[in-house]
Amino acid sequence: MQIPSSPIRPLLKKLIVRGLAAVDARTAVSRAIPRNGEELVIGRRRYDLRRYEHIVVVGAGKATASMAQAVEQRLGPRLQGGFVVVKHGHVVPTKRIVVAEAGHPVPDRFGRKAAARLSAMAAELGRRDLLIVLLSGGASSLLPAPVAGITLADKQRTTQELLRCGASIREVNTVRKHLSRIKGGRLAELTEATVVTLILSDVLGDDLSTIASGPTVPDPTTYQEAVTILKRRRIWRAVPQRVRLHLERGYQGLVDETPKPGSSLFRRVHHHIVGNNEAAVKAVAQAAGESGLRTFVNRSALTGAARDEGQRFGALAKSIVRSGKPLQRPCCVVAGGETTVTVTGKGTGGRAQEFAAAAALEIAGLAKVWVAAIGTDGTDGPTDAAGAVIDGNTVARAQRLSVDLKDALRRHNTYPALKRLKQLIMTGPTGTNVNDLYLLLVL
Repeated sequence: MQIPSSPIRPLLKKLIVRGLAAVDARTAVSRAIPRNGEELVIGRRRYDLRRYEHIVVVGAGKATASMAQAVEQRLGPRLQGGFVVVKHGHVVPTKRIVVAEAGHPVPDRFGRKAAARLSAMAAELGRRDLLIVLLSGGASSLLPAPVAGITLADKQRTTQELLRCGASIREVNTVRKHLSRIKGGRLAELTEATVVTLILSDVLGDDLSTIASGPTVPDPTTYQEAVTILKRRRIWRAVPQRVRLHLERGYQGLVDETPKPGSSLFRRVHHHIVGNNEAAVKAVAQAAGESGLRTFVNRSALTGAARDEGQRFGALAKSIVRSGKPLQRPCCVVAGGETTVTVTGKGTGGRAQEFAAAAALEIAGLAKVWVAAIGTDGTDGPTDAAGAVIDGNTVARAQRLSVDLKDALRRHNTYPALKRLKQLIMTGPTGTNVNDLYLLLVL
């Protein structure tokens, strides 16, 4: 882990490590599926492994290779095999479960091939089989399975338009589910096996139908909603004509809807969340308290525009410095969430970097104040940085080096600016993915 040199580097590293450790995918899955002899215990349910002819694992997401390691260790020779797909560069070694790589956040041909293989494996299983599905953040992009009449290029363009317009993850996935043969409960439709889904949640509030676009979950969204989202976001005409035609046919009832709540097929499908953003935030706050800091946890997840939320964090720092509210220094404010960026132009950056840059402008001149923002998966936007940490001297340093932070924010080009200022945090793939962490330290 590379953290910029500063007086708080040891402390910041401790806080980040504790937060990530609390939601480590392998540890979380191992903790969630204890085994008692031939009985697997998941939540309140018990699965007698002797009842199943075949036990197979499939899955997708940035952290699913680590999740797969845990399942392999727990099931041993009882596991017949499996297949999971991760983002390029997020592979870890496994024994019985094959790990493939694919593109994220824009789906690619590797993902399409992986989706076809995963679907075929699930479809082969019968009523006396157990299918364990592993899901973590990124699964929607990693499993492109376009419906008939829509190409991978159509899905790529649609995904890009949704990401650029600042659509929420729920909005993005509502559209995705209605263009897919896997998402929105359709994976559960493909198999007759008993299905257990283990989820490392990257969705605030843990809405099962939104996480990974809910491949094994009843889908409450509709074609009508998908059409409305594209029109409200003003990208209806920007997405491919084949996409518009398919969604319109669904809206008119000419294409089958995704399986809905109440469908009998979900009686044999169960879900269990093994980790989420709240767990990471709680661990960071506990570590800060152990370090002698007064600690305040922001109860509401941060979901607004990254620059606006960063500015608010900076304003909070000024309030602490000037009035000791909501708490006196030395202190730490911890928040989780997933902010948004509506991209214009061709800048390079990510939401955590925009958050940090906006906070830097707000806290300029404040002594002993730092703001850090990171993506827990180790990747912030299309960059190799997890995020960034800034302080009250960042703006002055930028001026000396002729780095225009305001312009970088305006052009969504924060990565080059923060890299030149040596303020980026680099972790590499972390083996987890539970949204973002935001820290304010006033010492």
